[in-house]
Amino acid sequence: MSSAEKPDYYSDQEYLQIENQSHSKSEYVDGWIRAMIGASVRHNRVAVNCLIALGNLLQGKPCQLFHSDMKLRIDRGQSKRYYYPDVQVVCRSNEPTSVYQDQPVLIIEVLSPSTRNYDLNEKLEAYLQIPSLECYIVLEQHQPIATVFRKTNDGFSRQLVQGTESTIDLPFFNGSLSLADIYEGVEFTETCVQESDPEYELSHETTIDRRSICS
Repeated sequence: MSSAEKPDYYSDQEYLQIENQSHSKSEYVDGWIRAMIGASVRHNRVAVNCLIALGNLLQGKPCQLFHSDMKLRIDRGQSKRYYYPDVQVVCRSNEPTSVYQDQPVLIIEVLSPSTRNYDLNEKLEAYLQIPSLECYIVLEQHQPIATVFRKTNDGFSRQLVQGTESTIDLPFFNGSLSLADIYEGVEFTETCVQESDPEYELSHETTIDRRSICS
């Protein structure tokens, strides 16, 4: 069968079989497979910093930390999705042979120009439907800014945290994440952009006086 004749729709089991044999990663959204692209050095630095900080915070706690090689499954009957979050923390893990997790309590995504729309729209909607989730953190990579979605009795609240002197409280871990730790080694210019990136646009929801956090 030629590539033009291949069906575009796949079952989740077909996706898992394809993914198991693939040398690259793809996400699965209700039958459709979406290829992932590589991350920038800055993106990777921010994600690794989160892993290091959370690893220290989780010492002695019955929770596991996973990076972007571990899939997250969201199964809501007719809707099935598999994503690769940059960071996820799970306190009730699947069996050791599983290639995905189902019950994260914390998810972190680092925004990139190519993934920004997915992370702030499609993934946001999907992640906030996960019953176990306590917090979803979205990190800018050009600026020390985090958008934090926390579970409350009335749904999820949204908080903007900005500046390297700020922290993100994680009461379900009895601790917090420092933005100084998250952005350690990331240098910001006066405009909070290290190099020209014409595709990158800060959303109007997080527009602030950049000079107040970049000096």
